[in-house]
Amino acid sequence: MAGSRGERLIVDNRRARHDYHLLERVEAGIVLTGTEVKSLRDGRASLQQAYADVREGEAWLVGAHISVYDQGNQANHDPDRDRKLLLHKKELASLAGKVAQRGLTLVPTKLYFKDGRAKVELALARGKDVYDKRQTLRERESRRDMERALRETRR
Repeated sequence: MAGSRGERLIVDNRRARHDYHLLERVEAGIVLTGTEVKSLRDGRASLQQAYADVREGEAWLVGAHISVYDQGNQANHDPDRDRKLLLHKKELASLAGKVAQRGLTLVPTKLYFKDGRAKVELALARGKDVYDKRQTLRERESRRDMERALRETRR
């Protein structure tokens, strides 16, 4: 396919930026079935409740929802199953150590196709307090107000 080169965003987890301080990001491959890939190509996925977990030396994407493919047969996939993530051993060991020691969480921030292959961007994240969330909202509101005022003065 001529148009499969480059990156094409499937899902962006904006909620993660609201709920967590995102520290370090890493790209991981994801093991999928054929009907899952077809469903992703239709853009039918959600990362709202998703997180990544390291078990027995392997990384898993837990809680990601990839809708059932409409034209699939009885061999269709389970939409909420855990999916294996593909990382280099050094990356996996580093992430597992940081998650275990510092009480950080691995949160998927976006799901996308890169050169025709499904990828997930994971971020090491620390949960925000309610105060931090309010502060973020306040900053966003003030930024919008400033931009609005600038637009008004340009007219």
